Amino acid sequence: MSIEGRHALVTGGGSGIGFGTAARLAADGAVVTICGRTQSKLEAAVEHIGVGVRWVVADVTVEHQVEAAVGTAAEGSPSGGLDILVANAGGSLHMGSFLDADIEAVRATLELNALGTAICIKQGARSMAASGGGAIVGMSSGAGHFPHRWLWAYGAAKGAIDQLVRNAAEELGALGIRVNGVQPGIVADDLMAPITAGGPLLDHYLEHMPLGRVGQVVEVAEAIRFLAGPESSWITGVTLPIDGGHHLRQGADYSRLFR
Repeated sequence: MSIEGRHALVTGGGSGIGFGTAARLAADGAVVTICGRTQSKLEAAVEHIGVGVRWVVADVTVEHQVEAAVGTAAEGSPSGGLDILVANAGGSLHMGSFLDADIEAVRATLELNALGTAICIKQGARSMAASGGGAIVGMSSGAGHFPHRWLWAYGAAKGAIDQLVRNAAEELGALGIRVNGVQPGIVADDLMAPITAGGPLLDHYLEHMPLGRVGQVVEVAEAIRFLAGPESSWITGVTLPIDGGHHLRQGADYSRLFR
């Protein structure tokens, strides 16, 4: 059940869950390439992780850059193509009510998450199809599964990723390509630090979470490692909540950040 020698691309791999996933895959012997928009962040990540990781600058919303990143990640692969893609890059550029929404920020959020993931699946799958198959993992969110007040643009974008995962899995299975996703809840990383430091929003998260604690990057990375590896060889088209059971109750109320 090894991934040693398999070639992987992790988008948004310079920090947070992407960084943790790259480190986890590299620890099991994969040849990992991370991509993102900021070279200095990527260089620092590669230096920290060490052997088995390389970087390439790419914006996931620009298709020719994603195509180039896939090509770089596949260089030297025994299969001749990419083996693992973790389409992790994403984020929220809008927060607030529908009533006074900044539509350009909404558009940017949808493009970064939904369109960016679609481009990555397309280019990653083209490489995998030519070499006999592979595994793709998309990065969704609990916000894409059930409503998080005032985080609706991000939620809509992540919900689109859930549907991309299902459709891609249905189409690409015949090519030996598995496509799955993960839906992390509130995780202790740099992005979420202002929330996990404490306050009304964190209290609301924990109140509606059966396990009652913030998640760790390594817990999400372990799930991605499972979905990317041969241990999950008969699993495709699923999106796995990794959220302490938060999905069983009520979504977080982001309006609490502004009270």
